[in-house]
Amino acid sequence: MTDPYSGNTPIVVGVDDTESAMRAVRWGALTSARHRAPLHLVHASGFSDPYIFGFTVPPPEAFKEELRQRQQQALRTAERIATELAAPHVEARFEIESAIPTLLNLSHSARMVVVGSSGRTGLAGLVVGSTTLALVSHAHSPVVSVRGDYPEAVAQDTRPVVVGVDGSELSVRAVGFAFEEAAFREVPLLAVHTWSDTSTAVFDEQRLYYDWEPVRDYESRLLSERLAGWQEHYPDVVVEREVVKDRPRHELLERSRSAQLVVVGSHGRGGFRGMLLGSTSQALIHHAGCPVMIVRPERHHGHSHGRGE
Repeated sequence: MTDPYSGNTPIVVGVDDTESAMRAVRWGALTSARHRAPLHLVHASGFSDPYIFGFTVPPPEAFKEELRQRQQQALRTAERIATELAAPHVEARFEIESAIPTLLNLSHSARMVVVGSSGRTGLAGLVVGSTTLALVSHAHSPVVSVRGDYPEAVAQDTRPVVVGVDGSELSVRAVGFAFEEAAFREVPLLAVHTWSDTSTAVFDEQRLYYDWEPVRDYESRLLSERLAGWQEHYPDVVVEREVVKDRPRHELLERSRSAQLVVVGSHGRGGFRGMLLGSTSQALIHHAGCPVMIVRPERHHGHSHGRGE
């Protein structure tokens, strides 16, 4: 079994001058300190594209200089926050490319990419964040969405990490990341699996061998099997299991209100082939009561993320 993280890869945080971005910096810094991982703070200005600000002609140099100073001040503020929170090896970078290609490129070698998901157009984006939506659909690493209306992250947070488990290969990857986060944070892990009468059991191919087993017992047993390998690897993590007859988005949204982090795959077993972002992960980044980690499919380069088996 392979750890979900390998090597001392950095945590990358997208920075702009919005409140949600600074909350993302705080969350990223505290997570960096727990993992003893480098923290890379990145502001992507978009100055390489003269039309990115909505001008039909390139903006005046005075405007660009004023904006550059404001953005550099935001980056300095982010660096100060990260240093005060004892994040190791803080690196602040000002990039002239636009946010989405910059952060997608950095995601190749990142432990995770953290972004705020409300505020002005730019890194913070639209509604839940145009950058956030692009990243959770295309990034090579997990992406953490931290909205501006979340409570500030604190160093001593005892609330659990919650992971959604639907039996898909991607949700098994999400379980590995969730165990890792729970272990470093020294908090319980709550594994949530839902089922309903309108859908067959999640592990359909195996259920053929258990025709007479009650559905709830079947789902509970298979959830335990999916967790077993990771639980052996992280014996100090206290695991709670929740098998509920409900829709996954409803149950995970409810659990997010008393969690410090929710971890899910970018799309689940019921998704259509080629779909980049599932309905549950979309609902969570819009409405969850805590930061959300969206786990992307493995790309087979860089560091490896393995199964819990």
